[in-house]
Amino acid sequence: MAGTDRVGRSEGARALPAARLRPYLASYDGYRMAGFEAGTHIGMPSPRLTVILAIDSKVEIVSSPRQGACAFETLASGISVAPVTIAHDGNQHGIQLSFTPAGARALFGIPAAALGDWMVDLSDVLPDAKELVDRVADRSDWNSRFDIVDEILCRSLREQDVDPQLSEAWSRLVDAGGSARVGDVAREVGWSRRHLINRFTAEFGVTPKDSARIARFDRSHQLLRRIEMPRLSDVAARCGYYDQAHMARDWRDLAGASPSRWRREEKFAFVQDADEEPEHNSVP
Repeated sequence: MAGTDRVGRSEGARALPAARLRPYLASYDGYRMAGFEAGTHIGMPSPRLTVILAIDSKVEIVSSPRQGACAFETLASGISVAPVTIAHDGNQHGIQLSFTPAGARALFGIPAAALGDWMVDLSDVLPDAKELVDRVADRSDWNSRFDIVDEILCRSLREQDVDPQLSEAWSRLVDAGGSARVGDVAREVGWSRRHLINRFTAEFGVTPKDSARIARFDRSHQLLRRIEMPRLSDVAARCGYYDQAHMARDWRDLAGASPSRWRREEKFAFVQDADEEPEHNSVP
């Protein structure tokens, strides 16, 4: 992916991780943005855990649901229903990794709920974090950087899995786009509704209802990142909202702004095609 934003210049690349890592990571997104006006950027709620490897900079958090202001050279965060405000000086450079909840156990040795809506330095959960960042910073092309991430994360894999019934519940609630009913999913996995809620929240750090809500919101966010803004009513219908007003309420709750306001104020978020599949990485 490469593009030009309204004020500055941006370029980057997206790749799938190595085959062994694909149950645990959705994608690698490299980004470099320069020449923008200083300001803030909103880190949106997502059904994936986020890891950021900053290159020659820090991730400056202005506000977050639990920690307030803080800064990280490498950041790992769990799943949250609240946005995070990130300050920037008009420039950003790094790689964002999108972990599935299974990735928290396989690569960090902890359930996603152990991070919850906290942010920590990546070295707190990944012993080889310093080597990862140092080697990535030494390379200048995205493919080489992604190869290094593959190498170190493959080396870090552990024999820890999410309970299969919880994985099935997550898939039905989140991977299906947030349209399933919690009671129906509980019956499908053979649990009571209460037992599902308790086990699901203990593993993933969010309730089943919130996970479905985040999934629906995330889908609308990806569609609204397109350079050519789609009709809001079309996005609402495509993402399973009752109507445009329903989507707007979710955006105010989860993003702190309506979709239209976010589009006006956001500087870093727009891509050529939000449905574009990442390219396969070269490492098998």
